[in-house]
Amino acid sequence: MLLEVIATTAEDAWLAEQGGADRIELITAFPEGGLTPSLGLIEEVRTRVSLPVRVMIRPHARSFVYSRLDAETMLRDVRHVAAIPGLGLVTGMLRADGTVDEELLTELLAAAEGCPVTFHRAFDEAGDLAAAYTVLAKYPQVTDLLTSGGANTAAPQGMASIAGLIHRSAGGGPVVLCGSGLNIDNLPDFLARTGAKRIHLGSAVREGGDPRRPVDPAKVEEVRSLLHSWKR
Repeated sequence: MLLEVIATTAEDAWLAEQGGADRIELITAFPEGGLTPSLGLIEEVRTRVSLPVRVMIRPHARSFVYSRLDAETMLRDVRHVAAIPGLGLVTGMLRADGTVDEELLTELLAAAEGCPVTFHRAFDEAGDLAAAYTVLAKYPQVTDLLTSGGANTAAPQGMASIAGLIHRSAGGGPVVLCGSGLNIDNLPDFLARTGAKRIHLGSAVREGGDPRRPVDPAKVEEVRSLLHSWKR
């Protein structure tokens, strides 16, 4: 069982590690769904924690359809991240027709020089989730797929779709990383009904459940304990 925790500061990352997280997703602009953090923050987090860290590459929150200028910005950010040892990436991109933008994905993967990549919830906005998964499965560098099971759906409501994707991933392709709306109370039922092995948490492990507050290591530890003890 892998527990990934969202961090927006170096302190968040450190607190998540103290609580027992397995991996950090580093972002800024949490309320907007996450944007690319500054290079200074990326470097500081890398020096403060020993956990694997995946860095968001998302230049704006307007949509997941990117212009050529957006793409150039993303490529610059990817090259900066790839130059720092021990980091991975989180990104996602679609064409206007709701299909995965393979041209941009291929460019970013090449610039990442082997860094592992999570394709984020842009996937949930795809017109055909099954077709989008087939595309992503062609790229071994895309190791994880962050999803809630569909657009405008929290993971507890998207369990049927998530369970189907998890079953499909057993035959090869990105491992499903489940996120959005999960917390210590609904996780047992979610795990039982989906077979999930990778969990992504944000507000659920922050003080007061507020995305603007710091990570609460006690909450991380509580979830970590649940995942350690879980048996299907």
